[in-house]
Amino acid sequence: MFCLSSQQLEHNTPLVRFWLRSQPLEHNTRLVLFCLRSQPLEHNTTLVLFCLRSQPLEHNTPLVLFWLRSQPLEHNTPLFGRTEVIDNTLNPNFVRKFFLDFFFEEKQNLRFDVGIPGKKLGAIIFTAEELSNCRDIATMQLCANKLDKKDFFGKSDPFLVFYRSNEDGTFTICHKTEVVKNTLNPVWQPFTIPVRALCNGDYDRTVKVDVYDWDRDGSHDFIGEFTTSYRDFSRGQNQFNVYEVSHICLFIFSSIQCIRKVTLLSFKVESEYTFVDFIRGDPSQPTSLHYMNPYQMNAYAMALKAVGDIIQDYDSDKLFPAYGFGAKLPPDGKISHAFPLSGDNENPNCVGIEGVLEAYFQSLRTVQLYGPTNFSPVINQVARSAQDVTDGSQYFVLLMITDGVISDMLQTKEAVVNAAALPMSIIIIGVGPAEFDAMEELDGDEVRVSFSGHFAERDIVQFVPFRDYMDRSGNQVLSMARLAKDVLAEIPEQLLGFMKTRGIEPRPPMSPPPTTAHA
Repeated sequence: MFCLSSQQLEHNTPLVRFWLRSQPLEHNTRLVLFCLRSQPLEHNTTLVLFCLRSQPLEHNTPLVLFWLRSQPLEHNTPLFGRTEVIDNTLNPNFVRKFFLDFFFEEKQNLRFDVGIPGKKLGAIIFTAEELSNCRDIATMQLCANKLDKKDFFGKSDPFLVFYRSNEDGTFTICHKTEVVKNTLNPVWQPFTIPVRALCNGDYDRTVKVDVYDWDRDGSHDFIGEFTTSYRDFSRGQNQFNVYEVSHICLFIFSSIQCIRKVTLLSFKVESEYTFVDFIRGDPSQPTSLHYMNPYQMNAYAMALKAVGDIIQDYDSDKLFPAYGFGAKLPPDGKISHAFPLSGDNENPNCVGIEGVLEAYFQSLRTVQLYGPTNFSPVINQVARSAQDVTDGSQYFVLLMITDGVISDMLQTKEAVVNAAALPMSIIIIGVGPAEFDAMEELDGDEVRVSFSGHFAERDIVQFVPFRDYMDRSGNQVLSMARLAKDVLAEIPEQLLGFMKTRGIEPRPPMSPPPTTAHA
């Protein structure tokens, strides 16, 4: 038993061991169970992929348990998952991967229990890698010709093992095909694999494929190997996707290279859609909340215009920096949570609210909407501007419009607490049918927002769901008027609160220009 943590695990943490199999377990059957418990997961946390294998274990070691938790483990920590069972081997290399959320700000204890506590039972080796955001799924089918005969009373029982290369040059198993019995010319069934499991979104990363002859006792015979890449696979069936399977066969007086071939029969790739994709959708489709209807404004445009038409009269130059959050940007598909709608990183300003609306509609034509919904990058972006002007000459009002439940609540709370000391207010308008209950935590009318024990020095956030202000008769003008009245009601008090705590007095009014009397 060992623990990957600097904290001491509780001695009374009970262990539960069980096996699920219809046949009696063999002495060297390997089973790995994963358990996970932590705080509620945030959508913007980094995914980490864990792969397990082991060095020689004793015959009476059939079980490996794993827990992950930020606090000392408890007896009711739930089961997270389990690997496949690999029979008849003391060096199991598990195919199934486990996707865990990584929290930079937390210490996440990993605990493994191998077999019988107190005995030396070999070692578990696991690798971890940050996953890309690639959500493509590849489906492919392969066949082979004239493979080596490995069985004494038959031919061979071939199967393929796929490995992806790691950043350190090693290889990690990512897929095994089924076994095709008694043939030297197998045709394997089509299989599906996530592209990030095959190459982690790096299309040129080396993919190694081993060909084996299956043996009942687990001592599978190596037939040969070849290397390729996802980019090569994506070309589909052609002359470049016929691979020579190489294996050096040694004889007494010479060595010859026994070459056989594996052929890619078919390949296709599809995108794996998420709930957010269906909620946001294509802006050109009526089902999207961003739908660009030629006859009426969508909810985003209505909220922008309702608040902007009033607040722009208090801005002297009518220049508004406008940002989007949650999209893939051209040309390389980089994900951004604070990008200028104007497309100009040096000048995010739009002229008037009409300019903001124009930039919004133009951005819908050029970017790909993409989750999660992170608020903190935009709040911090505006806060950086506000911290440069704290003499009372400027006051910043950040209007945020979102159709998704916030994904980075902890980071957003920290950003709000820090922004509360600056000359700024935040208006958040939720559009669409999502449940926005968590947003109420940011609206500090009753309880101030806090982070790590520090409370915001004043309430600067006003949140409202737009659906509460929609006129039942469909009158957009009336809906916009109701919305603007409520969301802007707290701004004067918030501005006065900042000025008062800083001892800032109003500037004297500008004297009117002298008039010249003409006789």
